[in-house]
Amino acid sequence: MSQRLPLGPASRDPSRADWMELFFDLIFVALVGQLAHGLHAHPSFAALGVFLALFAAVWWAWANLTFVVDVSPQLTRRGLSAVMLAAMFAVGAMAVAAPEAIGERAWLFAAGNAAIRIVLLVVWMRLSWRDGWPSRLRISSYNGVTAVIWLVSIWVPEPAGYVLWAVAIALEVTLLMTTASRWSSGRFETLNVEHLSERFGLLVIIVLGESVLSIVAEVSEVWTVAGGVVGFLGLLIAAELAWSFFMFGVDVMRAGLERLRAARDVRGIRDTVAFLPYLLLAGVTALSAALAEAIGHPFEPLPLALAVCLGGGIALFYLTNAIITRRYGDPWPLVLRWAAPDVGLALVLVPVAVLLPAMATAASTVVALAIVIALAELSARRRLLAVADS
Repeated sequence: MSQRLPLGPASRDPSRADWMELFFDLIFVALVGQLAHGLHAHPSFAALGVFLALFAAVWWAWANLTFVVDVSPQLTRRGLSAVMLAAMFAVGAMAVAAPEAIGERAWLFAAGNAAIRIVLLVVWMRLSWRDGWPSRLRISSYNGVTAVIWLVSIWVPEPAGYVLWAVAIALEVTLLMTTASRWSSGRFETLNVEHLSERFGLLVIIVLGESVLSIVAEVSEVWTVAGGVVGFLGLLIAAELAWSFFMFGVDVMRAGLERLRAARDVRGIRDTVAFLPYLLLAGVTALSAALAEAIGHPFEPLPLALAVCLGGGIALFYLTNAIITRRYGDPWPLVLRWAAPDVGLALVLVPVAVLLPAMATAASTVVALAIVIALAELSARRRLLAVADS
Protein backbone atom coordinates (compact mmCIF):
# COMPACT_ATOMS: atom_id res chain seq x y z
CA MET A 1 0.00 0.00 0.00
CA SER A 2 1.44 3.39 -0.99
CA GLN A 3 1.75 6.03 1.68
CA ARG A 4 1.12 9.71 1.11
CA LEU A 5 4.36 11.61 1.58
CA PRO A 6 4.33 14.64 3.88
CA LEU A 7 3.88 17.91 2.07
CA GLY A 8 6.67 20.46 2.13
CA PRO A 9 6.06 24.12 2.97
CA ALA A 10 5.68 25.07 -0.70
CA SER A 11 3.65 22.08 -1.92
CA ARG A 12 -0.04 21.38 -1.44
CA ASP A 13 -2.52 18.57 -1.85
CA PRO A 14 -4.68 19.66 -4.82
CA SER A 15 -7.41 17.19 -3.81
CA ARG A 16 -8.08 19.07 -0.55
CA ALA A 17 -9.13 22.61 0.23
CA ASP A 18 -6.11 24.59 1.35
CA TRP A 19 -6.12 26.53 4.63
CA MET A 20 -5.87 29.79 2.72
CA GLU A 21 -9.00 28.90 0.78
CA LEU A 22 -10.79 28.49 4.10
CA PHE A 23 -9.37 31.82 5.27
CA PHE A 24 -10.71 33.42 2.09
CA ASP A 25 -14.15 31.99 2.88
CA LEU A 26 -14.29 34.15 6.03
CA ILE A 27 -14.70 37.28 3.92
CA PHE A 28 -17.27 35.45 1.83
CA VAL A 29 -19.28 34.84 5.02
CA ALA A 30 -19.28 38.58 5.62
CA LEU A 31 -20.36 39.28 2.04
CA VAL A 32 -23.27 36.82 2.17
CA GLY A 33 -24.36 38.33 5.49
CA GLN A 34 -24.24 41.84 4.05
CA LEU A 35 -26.39 40.81 1.09
CA ALA A 36 -28.90 39.03 3.32
CA HIS A 37 -29.12 42.11 5.54
CA GLY A 38 -30.86 43.99 2.74
CA LEU A 39 -33.70 41.48 2.86
CA HIS A 40 -33.83 41.66 6.66
CA ALA A 41 -34.14 45.45 6.60
CA HIS A 42 -36.47 45.81 3.60
CA PRO A 43 -38.66 42.70 3.20
CA SER A 44 -40.15 43.34 -0.24
CA PHE A 45 -40.12 41.79 -3.68
CA ALA A 46 -37.99 44.70 -4.92
CA ALA A 47 -35.38 43.94 -2.22
CA LEU A 48 -35.59 40.24 -3.13
CA GLY A 49 -34.88 41.06 -6.77
CA VAL A 50 -31.88 43.22 -5.83
CA PHE A 51 -30.58 40.47 -3.56
CA LEU A 52 -30.85 37.82 -6.30
CA ALA A 53 -29.06 40.06 -8.81
CA LEU A 54 -26.20 40.96 -6.46
CA PHE A 55 -25.89 37.39 -5.21
CA ALA A 56 -25.54 36.23 -8.82
CA ALA A 57 -22.47 38.46 -9.24
CA VAL A 58 -21.05 37.25 -5.93
CA TRP A 59 -21.63 33.58 -6.70
CA TRP A 60 -20.13 33.95 -10.16
CA ALA A 61 -16.92 35.41 -8.72
CA TRP A 62 -16.63 32.57 -6.15
CA ALA A 63 -17.32 29.86 -8.74
CA ASN A 64 -14.72 31.21 -11.18
CA LEU A 65 -12.06 31.53 -8.49
CA THR A 66 -12.72 28.03 -7.13
CA PHE A 67 -12.61 26.46 -10.57
CA VAL A 68 -9.35 28.06 -11.67
CA VAL A 69 -7.72 26.91 -8.42
CA ASP A 70 -9.13 23.41 -8.96
CA VAL A 71 -7.55 23.03 -12.40
CA SER A 72 -4.23 24.59 -11.33
CA PRO A 73 -2.45 21.83 -9.40
CA GLN A 74 0.88 23.47 -10.21
CA LEU A 75 0.05 26.37 -7.87
CA THR A 76 2.27 26.13 -4.80
CA ARG A 77 0.91 26.89 -1.37
CA ARG A 78 2.57 30.29 -1.46
CA GLY A 79 1.23 31.00 -4.94
CA LEU A 80 -2.26 29.94 -3.90
CA SER A 81 -1.99 32.06 -0.75
CA ALA A 82 -1.12 35.12 -2.80
CA VAL A 83 -4.10 34.51 -5.10
CA MET A 84 -6.53 34.00 -2.23
CA LEU A 85 -5.34 37.08 -0.33
CA ALA A 86 -5.66 39.26 -3.43
CA ALA A 87 -9.15 37.85 -4.04
CA MET A 88 -9.99 38.41 -0.37
CA PHE A 89 -9.41 42.14 -0.62
CA ALA A 90 -11.53 42.29 -3.79
CA VAL A 91 -14.39 40.41 -2.13
CA GLY A 92 -13.93 42.57 0.98
CA ALA A 93 -14.62 45.65 -1.14
CA MET A 94 -17.77 43.98 -2.44
CA ALA A 95 -18.83 43.13 1.12
CA VAL A 96 -18.38 46.72 2.32
CA ALA A 97 -20.33 47.98 -0.69
CA ALA A 98 -23.14 45.40 -0.52
CA PRO A 99 -25.65 47.35 1.65
CA GLU A 100 -25.55 50.27 -0.81
CA ALA A 101 -24.43 48.44 -3.95
CA ILE A 102 -27.49 49.81 -5.72
CA GLY A 103 -26.79 53.34 -4.63
CA GLU A 104 -23.90 55.33 -3.20
CA ARG A 105 -21.43 52.42 -3.02
CA ALA A 106 -22.06 51.06 -6.49
CA TRP A 107 -18.59 52.24 -7.52
CA LEU A 108 -16.97 50.13 -4.78
CA PHE A 109 -18.99 47.04 -5.68
CA ALA A 110 -17.93 47.48 -9.32
CA ALA A 111 -14.29 48.02 -8.30
CA GLY A 112 -14.32 44.79 -6.26
CA ASN A 113 -15.72 42.84 -9.20
CA ALA A 114 -13.12 44.33 -11.53
CA ALA A 115 -10.33 43.50 -9.09
CA ILE A 116 -11.26 39.85 -8.73
CA ARG A 117 -11.38 39.50 -12.50
CA ILE A 118 -7.89 40.92 -12.73
CA VAL A 119 -6.78 38.29 -10.21
CA LEU A 120 -8.44 35.59 -12.32
CA LEU A 121 -6.86 37.00 -15.48
CA VAL A 122 -3.37 36.71 -13.99
CA VAL A 123 -3.95 33.10 -12.86
CA TRP A 124 -5.42 32.06 -16.21
CA MET A 125 -2.57 33.72 -18.10
CA ARG A 126 -0.03 31.72 -16.14
CA LEU A 127 -2.06 28.55 -16.68
CA SER A 128 -3.09 28.74 -20.35
CA TRP A 129 -1.31 31.59 -22.11
CA ARG A 130 1.06 29.19 -23.87
CA ASP A 131 -1.83 27.22 -25.38
CA GLY A 132 -1.99 29.53 -28.41
CA TRP A 133 -3.98 32.47 -29.71
CA PRO A 134 -7.48 30.96 -29.29
CA SER A 135 -6.77 30.44 -25.59
CA ARG A 136 -5.27 33.91 -25.22
CA LEU A 137 -8.27 35.51 -26.93
CA ARG A 138 -10.68 33.65 -24.67
CA ILE A 139 -8.76 34.53 -21.51
CA SER A 140 -8.45 38.18 -22.51
CA SER A 141 -12.17 38.39 -23.28
CA TYR A 142 -13.43 36.35 -20.34
CA ASN A 143 -11.62 38.24 -17.57
CA GLY A 144 -9.79 41.13 -19.25
CA VAL A 145 -12.63 42.71 -21.26
CA THR A 146 -15.13 42.11 -18.47
CA ALA A 147 -12.78 43.69 -15.91
CA VAL A 148 -12.67 46.79 -18.11
CA ILE A 149 -16.48 46.83 -18.34
CA TRP A 150 -16.77 46.74 -14.54
CA LEU A 151 -14.22 49.55 -14.26
CA VAL A 152 -15.96 51.70 -16.89
CA SER A 153 -19.27 51.27 -15.04
CA ILE A 154 -17.81 53.22 -12.11
CA TRP A 155 -18.01 56.45 -14.16
CA VAL A 156 -21.31 55.66 -15.91
CA PRO A 157 -24.40 57.17 -14.25
CA GLU A 158 -27.23 55.00 -12.93
CA PRO A 159 -28.96 52.93 -14.16
CA ALA A 160 -26.70 52.51 -17.21
CA GLY A 161 -23.88 51.38 -14.92
CA TYR A 162 -25.99 48.47 -13.69
CA VAL A 163 -26.69 47.52 -17.28
CA LEU A 164 -22.93 47.27 -17.82
CA TRP A 165 -22.71 44.90 -14.83
CA ALA A 166 -25.27 42.65 -16.48
CA VAL A 167 -23.44 42.88 -19.80
CA ALA A 168 -20.15 41.84 -18.17
CA ILE A 169 -21.66 38.75 -16.53
CA ALA A 170 -23.67 37.90 -19.66
CA LEU A 171 -20.48 38.03 -21.72
CA GLU A 172 -18.74 35.61 -19.35
CA VAL A 173 -21.71 33.24 -19.32
CA THR A 174 -21.93 33.35 -23.12
CA LEU A 175 -18.22 32.64 -23.50
CA LEU A 176 -18.45 29.76 -21.04
CA MET A 177 -21.40 28.24 -22.89
CA THR A 178 -19.97 28.66 -26.40
CA THR A 179 -16.30 27.82 -25.84
CA ALA A 180 -16.36 25.36 -22.94
CA SER A 181 -15.87 22.29 -25.14
CA ARG A 182 -12.74 23.63 -26.83
CA TRP A 183 -11.29 25.09 -23.67
CA SER A 184 -11.85 21.94 -21.58
CA SER A 185 -9.87 19.61 -23.85
CA GLY A 186 -6.70 20.25 -21.88
CA ARG A 187 -8.27 20.72 -18.46
CA PHE A 188 -10.03 17.39 -17.80
CA GLU A 189 -6.76 15.82 -16.76
CA THR A 190 -6.31 18.39 -13.97
CA LEU A 191 -9.97 18.61 -12.88
CA ASN A 192 -10.08 17.46 -9.25
CA VAL A 193 -13.51 16.21 -8.21
CA GLU A 194 -12.57 15.77 -4.55
CA HIS A 195 -11.48 19.39 -4.27
CA LEU A 196 -14.59 20.70 -6.03
CA SER A 197 -16.88 18.63 -3.81
CA GLU A 198 -15.13 19.75 -0.66
CA ARG A 199 -15.16 23.42 -1.65
CA PHE A 200 -18.85 23.37 -2.50
CA GLY A 201 -19.68 21.52 0.73
CA LEU A 202 -17.76 24.14 2.68
CA LEU A 203 -19.66 26.89 0.87
CA VAL A 204 -22.98 25.34 1.90
CA ILE A 205 -21.71 25.37 5.50
CA ILE A 206 -20.86 29.07 5.10
CA VAL A 207 -24.32 29.96 3.80
CA LEU A 208 -26.04 27.90 6.51
CA GLY A 209 -23.67 29.52 8.98
CA GLU A 210 -24.91 32.95 7.90
CA SER A 211 -28.43 31.78 8.71
CA VAL A 212 -27.29 30.61 12.15
CA LEU A 213 -25.49 33.90 12.75
CA SER A 214 -28.51 35.98 11.78
CA ILE A 215 -30.75 33.85 14.02
CA VAL A 216 -28.46 34.29 17.03
CA ALA A 217 -28.05 38.03 16.39
CA GLU A 218 -31.81 38.56 16.05
CA VAL A 219 -32.63 36.60 19.22
CA SER A 220 -29.98 38.59 21.08
CA GLU A 221 -31.47 41.86 19.84
CA VAL A 222 -35.13 40.96 20.48
CA TRP A 223 -34.53 39.01 23.70
CA THR A 224 -38.06 37.75 24.35
CA VAL A 225 -39.34 34.29 25.21
CA ALA A 226 -41.34 34.08 21.97
CA GLY A 227 -38.38 35.30 19.95
CA GLY A 228 -36.19 32.72 21.65
CA VAL A 229 -38.64 29.94 20.80
CA VAL A 230 -38.68 30.97 17.14
CA GLY A 231 -34.88 31.23 17.21
CA PHE A 232 -34.67 27.67 18.51
CA LEU A 233 -37.00 26.53 15.74
CA GLY A 234 -34.88 28.43 13.23
CA LEU A 235 -31.76 26.60 14.38
CA LEU A 236 -33.64 23.32 13.93
CA ILE A 237 -34.56 24.35 10.38
CA ALA A 238 -30.92 25.11 9.56
CA ALA A 239 -29.86 21.80 11.12
CA GLU A 240 -32.46 19.90 9.08
CA LEU A 241 -31.26 21.45 5.84
CA ALA A 242 -27.68 20.61 6.80
CA TRP A 243 -28.73 17.01 7.52
CA SER A 244 -30.44 16.75 4.14
CA PHE A 245 -27.41 18.04 2.27
CA PHE A 246 -24.52 16.43 4.13
CA MET A 247 -26.14 13.05 4.74
CA PHE A 248 -27.42 12.64 1.19
CA GLY A 249 -26.01 15.34 -1.11
CA VAL A 250 -22.22 15.34 -0.71
CA ASP A 251 -21.61 11.72 -1.71
CA VAL A 252 -24.04 12.08 -4.62
CA MET A 253 -22.16 15.19 -5.76
CA ARG A 254 -18.75 13.52 -5.63
CA ALA A 255 -19.97 10.41 -7.46
CA GLY A 256 -21.91 12.48 -9.98
CA LEU A 257 -18.95 14.70 -10.85
CA GLU A 258 -16.76 11.62 -11.25
CA ARG A 259 -19.33 10.19 -13.64
CA LEU A 260 -19.46 13.41 -15.68
CA ARG A 261 -15.68 13.64 -15.83
CA ALA A 262 -15.38 10.00 -16.96
CA ALA A 263 -17.91 10.72 -19.71
CA ARG A 264 -16.10 13.99 -20.56
CA ASP A 265 -19.46 15.72 -20.22
CA VAL A 266 -18.35 19.37 -20.29
CA ARG A 267 -21.87 20.77 -20.23
CA GLY A 268 -22.84 18.61 -17.28
CA ILE A 269 -19.86 19.80 -15.24
CA ARG A 270 -20.51 23.39 -16.30
CA ASP A 271 -24.17 23.25 -15.25
CA THR A 272 -23.63 21.49 -11.92
CA VAL A 273 -20.59 23.53 -10.88
CA ALA A 274 -21.17 27.00 -12.35
CA PHE A 275 -24.90 27.55 -12.80
CA LEU A 276 -27.21 25.41 -10.66
CA PRO A 277 -25.58 25.88 -7.23
CA TYR A 278 -26.45 29.59 -7.41
CA LEU A 279 -30.14 28.71 -7.11
CA LEU A 280 -29.58 26.40 -4.14
CA LEU A 281 -27.46 28.91 -2.22
CA ALA A 282 -29.73 31.85 -3.03
CA GLY A 283 -32.67 29.87 -1.67
CA VAL A 284 -30.92 29.12 1.62
CA THR A 285 -29.75 32.73 2.05
CA ALA A 286 -33.23 34.11 1.36
CA LEU A 287 -34.60 31.74 4.01
CA SER A 288 -32.43 33.42 6.67
CA ALA A 289 -34.19 36.73 6.05
CA ALA A 290 -37.58 35.13 6.71
CA LEU A 291 -36.34 33.53 9.93
CA ALA A 292 -34.95 36.85 11.18
CA GLU A 293 -38.31 38.51 10.57
CA ALA A 294 -40.13 35.65 12.31
CA ILE A 295 -37.96 36.09 15.42
CA GLY A 296 -38.67 39.82 15.55
CA HIS A 297 -42.45 39.41 15.03
CA PRO A 298 -43.37 35.91 16.24
CA PHE A 299 -47.12 36.55 16.58
CA GLU A 300 -47.63 38.12 13.15
CA PRO A 301 -47.80 36.45 9.73
CA LEU A 302 -44.79 36.97 7.49
CA PRO A 303 -45.01 39.56 4.69
CA LEU A 304 -45.69 37.90 1.36
CA ALA A 305 -42.16 38.51 0.07
CA LEU A 306 -40.65 36.78 3.11
CA ALA A 307 -43.22 33.98 2.95
CA VAL A 308 -41.90 33.35 -0.56
CA CYS A 309 -38.35 33.53 0.80
CA LEU A 310 -39.16 30.85 3.38
CA GLY A 311 -41.23 28.34 1.41
CA GLY A 312 -39.74 29.21 -1.96
CA GLY A 313 -36.19 29.18 -0.59
CA ILE A 314 -36.59 25.66 0.79
CA ALA A 315 -38.36 24.52 -2.39
CA LEU A 316 -35.49 25.94 -4.46
CA PHE A 317 -33.01 24.06 -2.25
CA TYR A 318 -34.64 20.70 -2.96
CA LEU A 319 -35.59 21.45 -6.58
CA THR A 320 -32.01 22.42 -7.42
CA ASN A 321 -30.71 19.26 -5.76
CA ALA A 322 -33.15 17.29 -7.89
CA ILE A 323 -32.05 18.96 -11.13
CA ILE A 324 -28.38 18.44 -10.26
CA THR A 325 -29.02 14.77 -9.45
CA ARG A 326 -30.80 14.35 -12.77
CA ARG A 327 -27.87 16.08 -14.49
CA TYR A 328 -25.57 13.50 -12.90
CA GLY A 329 -27.51 10.81 -14.74
CA ASP A 330 -30.24 9.57 -12.39
CA PRO A 331 -33.50 8.91 -14.28
CA TRP A 332 -36.40 11.32 -13.78
CA PRO A 333 -38.76 8.71 -12.22
CA LEU A 334 -36.20 8.01 -9.50
CA VAL A 335 -35.54 11.71 -8.90
CA LEU A 336 -39.20 12.70 -8.84
CA ARG A 337 -39.93 9.99 -6.29
CA TRP A 338 -38.23 12.08 -3.60
CA ALA A 339 -38.17 15.55 -5.19
CA ALA A 340 -41.93 15.92 -5.75
CA PRO A 341 -42.96 15.53 -2.09
CA ASP A 342 -39.98 17.58 -0.88
CA VAL A 343 -40.70 20.54 -3.14
CA GLY A 344 -44.47 20.20 -2.62
CA LEU A 345 -44.20 20.34 1.17
CA ALA A 346 -41.95 23.40 0.93
CA LEU A 347 -44.34 25.29 -1.35
CA VAL A 348 -47.24 24.63 1.02
CA LEU A 349 -45.31 26.70 3.57
CA VAL A 350 -45.85 29.88 1.50
CA PRO A 351 -49.62 30.22 2.21
CA VAL A 352 -49.05 28.90 5.73
CA ALA A 353 -46.57 31.73 6.39
CA VAL A 354 -49.01 34.34 5.08
CA LEU A 355 -51.95 33.08 7.13
CA LEU A 356 -50.45 31.87 10.43
CA PRO A 357 -48.31 33.62 13.05
CA ALA A 358 -44.59 33.37 12.36
CA MET A 359 -44.05 31.08 15.36
CA ALA A 360 -46.58 28.59 13.97
CA THR A 361 -44.97 28.85 10.55
CA ALA A 362 -41.53 28.08 12.00
CA ALA A 363 -42.95 25.05 13.81
CA SER A 364 -44.69 23.89 10.61
CA THR A 365 -41.40 24.23 8.73
CA VAL A 366 -39.60 22.07 11.29
CA VAL A 367 -42.28 19.40 10.92
CA ALA A 368 -42.23 19.55 7.10
CA LEU A 369 -38.44 19.15 6.98
CA ALA A 370 -38.60 16.34 9.54
CA ILE A 371 -41.00 14.50 7.20
CA VAL A 372 -38.63 15.07 4.26
CA ILE A 373 -35.68 13.67 6.24
CA ALA A 374 -37.71 10.70 7.51
CA LEU A 375 -38.74 9.79 3.96
CA ALA A 376 -35.11 10.07 2.79
CA GLU A 377 -33.86 7.89 5.65
CA LEU A 378 -36.50 5.24 4.97
CA SER A 379 -35.60 5.22 1.29
CA ALA A 380 -31.90 4.89 2.10
CA ARG A 381 -32.61 2.02 4.49
CA ARG A 382 -34.70 0.20 1.88
CA ARG A 383 -31.84 0.51 -0.61
CA LEU A 384 -29.37 -0.92 1.91
CA LEU A 385 -31.68 -3.85 2.66
CA ALA A 386 -32.14 -4.51 -1.04
CA VAL A 387 -28.38 -4.56 -1.55
CA ALA A 388 -27.94 -6.88 1.45
CA ASP A 389 -30.62 -9.28 0.18
CA SER A 390 -29.07 -9.43 -3.27
